[in-house]
Amino acid sequence: MSLLTRRHRLTRSAACAAVTVVGLLASLGLTSCADSGHAPDEGTRPVLAQAGQQTARVNDRHVIAISVDGLNPRALSKLGRKRAPNLHALVFDEGAGTVNARTQTEMTVTLPNHTSMVTGRRIAADKGGHGVTWNSESDHRSVHQAAGEDVGSVFRQVHAAGGRTGVYATKAKFALFKRSWPGAVDRNVIKVENNTAAVRALRSDLASRPPSFAFLHLGKPDQAGHRSGWLGKRYLKAVRTVDRLLGSVMRQVRSTPALRGSTVIVLTSDHGGPKGGKNHSDRRDIQNYRVPFAIWGAGVDNVGLYRLNPQRATPGRGRPGPGAARQPIRNGDLGNVSLSLLGLPPIPGSKWGRGQDLTWRR
Repeated sequence: MSLLTRRHRLTRSAACAAVTVVGLLASLGLTSCADSGHAPDEGTRPVLAQAGQQTARVNDRHVIAISVDGLNPRALSKLGRKRAPNLHALVFDEGAGTVNARTQTEMTVTLPNHTSMVTGRRIAADKGGHGVTWNSESDHRSVHQAAGEDVGSVFRQVHAAGGRTGVYATKAKFALFKRSWPGAVDRNVIKVENNTAAVRALRSDLASRPPSFAFLHLGKPDQAGHRSGWLGKRYLKAVRTVDRLLGSVMRQVRSTPALRGSTVIVLTSDHGGPKGGKNHSDRRDIQNYRVPFAIWGAGVDNVGLYRLNPQRATPGRGRPGPGAARQPIRNGDLGNVSLSLLGLPPIPGSKWGRGQDLTWRR
């Protein structure tokens, strides 16, 4: 375990209480500063902490969280290193990764799983989950309305700690994030079915004012899977296109001094898809619930993620439930491992990775 990770864990318990209180005050519309003269929205950054405590502040790292929508890990073996060199670098050759992480158990569809990524919660609202069970842009509820209570997010944690956040997505339904945490999503770019434009917007921001936390959604493989079937020629071509786009972000990180020593990519997916099939809703099919998870960049060791984290259960072909004593690595770990990288405590109310035990170092 790295010294950085140890320091995070030593200070996390004290910092968590302060950030949780500040986030709760903000979500209720209460001021955190007596002389501010007005009640802030949830995007207002805290200037006072509880007596005797210091509010956690974001460190100088940058985290780019990337979800490749519908990425069946078998695509990596089918394409090989020659045709998908950047995915191989992220998962196998340079990063700490696995191709045997898990989705949420309740559903293997897009919006519910992405909401788990940014909240650290399971889906079922009656079990403490976020409650987002719809998968279209036609439902205009917020995450809070779906859950029946206030729901924290990685965006709120980063923003409250003085960092900037951004969403760069390729499906209209991702308006949910800005709608739910309007003051905490500083930059919201949605380019429907235009993966190149979404990446271009992210890269422009990385060159001018890099956000502390950026969430990039790339939907092309999912679109190709629904239209032509998973793991077919068009699907694999879509994965190759995404691989090239990922490579452009990785090259920018490597070639920019201000980013090279401070930037980490966290990559996963919301679901896979069965070979030849055009639907991924069967949550009992391993082709749907098995996804990759990788951490790549500054300070990350090139070791298998389960090897680095023996406290997590390697699931084989199984689908452990939320109540399992030892959990596998899940796509829902994304939010809290990103916060750990940024030196921040976990998302209040989260379940996945709440202990921030997932390490990227020996």
